[in-house]
Amino acid sequence: MSLASRVLDQARAAGLSVGTAESCTGGLVEASLTAVPGSSDVVMGAVGSYACSVKEALLGVEHDTLERVGAVSSECASEMARGARGALGCDVAVSVTGIAGPGGAVPGKPVGLVWFGVSDGHETRTESVVFPGDRSEVRLRSVMHALELLRSMCGKAAARG
Repeated sequence: MSLASRVLDQARAAGLSVGTAESCTGGLVEASLTAVPGSSDVVMGAVGSYACSVKEALLGVEHDTLERVGAVSSECASEMARGARGALGCDVAVSVTGIAGPGGAVPGKPVGLVWFGVSDGHETRTESVVFPGDRSEVRLRSVMHALELLRSMCGKAAARG
């Protein structure tokens, strides 16, 4: 059984809907979920927010956040995840923002740095990973990590009742 199937089963068992807010993965997390037959009963949608203007307009990421710490940050990932819950009307959302490469690195933010956010309305968590590999590998690893975070948060939400 694929990780996407496990995410959907976990959400379905808990009666939860899910959504995504994606930057560097360009919709691949949602695509992984919706590739599974029957996913429409759980997946509400995704916001592809590659541009900062979209992060602000559709997800409610604060302009100050983007100016102060940038799009590749814990703060932005957190605001994206919370914003996706509101924009999509879902119970649990995961966000992904990072530098897939090969360019885009800045001091303190290397190629492969990806920030993730996950929110269920009770808590919002963020974490970062620096993935090795080329652009395709960074994006694929990011998708797998995002799916695992989504699965974990659905489990926590279910345990809360």
